[in-house]
Amino acid sequence: MYLSSPTSEDYDADISISEGEATVTVPVQEKQFHAAGGVHGSVYFKLLDDAAFFAVNSLIEDVFVLTTNFNIHLTRPVSEGEIRAEGRVVNENPRQLIGEAVAYDDDGNQVARGSGTFAKSNSELRPEIGYE
Repeated sequence: MYLSSPTSEDYDADISISEGEATVTVPVQEKQFHAAGGVHGSVYFKLLDDAAFFAVNSLIEDVFVLTTNFNIHLTRPVSEGEIRAEGRVVNENPRQLIGEAVAYDDDGNQVARGSGTFAKSNSELRPEIGYE
């Protein structure tokens, strides 16, 4: 589902998902840079949100979840290598789930972190859209 999404096709991402956790890794590409030569904050946001989202959705078997709020903190610039975002569920209740994610560079330095709230949608998960 993630790799076939139009919003992910430009990132050349790798993703792994387990129960309550997800990791998204992308190579740094020059087309992601802002004018000062580092990765734009929108890339950090996408990776952190995606890692937290898939960690949360790994616990929900029938419907998509929706990001209802997400906050990020950029802590270090990146201009080469890969960025790896590791997400996990930190709270689950019937009305919302809370996920967190931390992004790292190739040297293991934290480059960003984020947390968000997620809610169940009315959209069913179906095999024809890449989820089984």
